[in-house]
Amino acid sequence: MKMRLNPVYSRTQPYWVIGLTLLTLTLNPVAFAQTKKKAQPIPKGVKVEKNLVFATHDSIDLKLDLYLSEEKPSSPMPAVIWIHGGGWLNGSKDKCMASFLAQNGFAVASVGYRLVDKAEWPGQIDDCYAAVKWLRTEGANYGIDGSRIGAWGSSAGGHLVALMGTRKPGEESEVSTQLQAVCDWFGPTNLLTMPPNNVSETRTAEQVANSNGAKLLGATVREVPDLAKDASALFHVSKEAAPFLIMHGSEDPGVPLVQSTTFHEALQKAGAKSELVIVEGAGHGGKGFQTIEVRNTVRTFFIETLKP
Repeated sequence: MKMRLNPVYSRTQPYWVIGLTLLTLTLNPVAFAQTKKKAQPIPKGVKVEKNLVFATHDSIDLKLDLYLSEEKPSSPMPAVIWIHGGGWLNGSKDKCMASFLAQNGFAVASVGYRLVDKAEWPGQIDDCYAAVKWLRTEGANYGIDGSRIGAWGSSAGGHLVALMGTRKPGEESEVSTQLQAVCDWFGPTNLLTMPPNNVSETRTAEQVANSNGAKLLGATVREVPDLAKDASALFHVSKEAAPFLIMHGSEDPGVPLVQSTTFHEALQKAGAKSELVIVEGAGHGGKGFQTIEVRNTVRTFFIETLKP
């Protein structure tokens, strides 16, 4: 069933297959590179606290940027963590797609984590857990309610937030890392079945060995299947998972749509709350995910889950 974001629709549907107009994705790599270079503007009425150190791992200071309303909140605010993409190789906290939520009564923490040139798995997820702990222990100083924390990420960031919403940390801590909501934008959820991680007619063993997945794990998924499962949200699904909003382009050339549909079905089967939005005509991010309709869908999800 195809449904548009503009009319009233039911969230009881197992899938939202959303037809959006004017969603032509430009795949020109030069244009994409130019888009990446643009600085992310700070929304009107929002201030930012830059480069707050939230943890130190392997002698590396991990930093986040905290976006807050310029108006003092009347009560503690929920927080949304933004995790950037970039194939675990690139990207930075400086381009925060979630900063607009600070206009709607949320604190937004754009988090930097160790890329694969600094750490292999599970360093990346450990850094994300540390950001949650910091918000719970230090967030009150910024007017944050540490009991209401969500996360949102795209691509590799989507991969990490999906794990934040399902996977339990390897070490117990007095400070909980459990999230109250997760928005996963086209993140890989099963590294074992991702095409770049497997030899095929179009991909050689040498290419697989040099894939982003192999760099993340320190070996190919076939060499370390248990580690690949640990780094895949699909294998951590349970009834205790956070409520999920999953969004994926129907024409995604980078992360197959089945990564999200299978994950969504597993969450529902386990008894967890999951909503799937398939953005018709959209690819791996791009203009299809920059519309008012898509932004409003994300905003509504976090309002309903973190501001009941």
